[in-house]
Amino acid sequence: MAKYKLNDIVTLKKGHPCGENKWEILRTGVDIKVKCLGCDKQIWLTRIEFEKRLRKIQNEKGKFVSIVNYESEEPKAQE
Repeated sequence: MAKYKLNDIVTLKKGHPCGENKWEILRTGVDIKVKCLGCDKQIWLTRIEFEKRLRKIQNEKGKFVSIVNYESEEPKAQE
């Protein structure tokens, strides 16, 4: 189950050569398209590669939290 969605701001394990480490998710699916917030370069990553590189995600309050501790605001399915 994906914990990230369009327009989320994430950090990856390695920074971009421009010096920035914040990325905006532009497209999700089999591949993920992200944009560097420093230089606006856009790259495509496979979902598996993206999930391996993903370190933190920005929550609603603007604070970066580990993807393991991140709770999405989407309602949970009722049983």
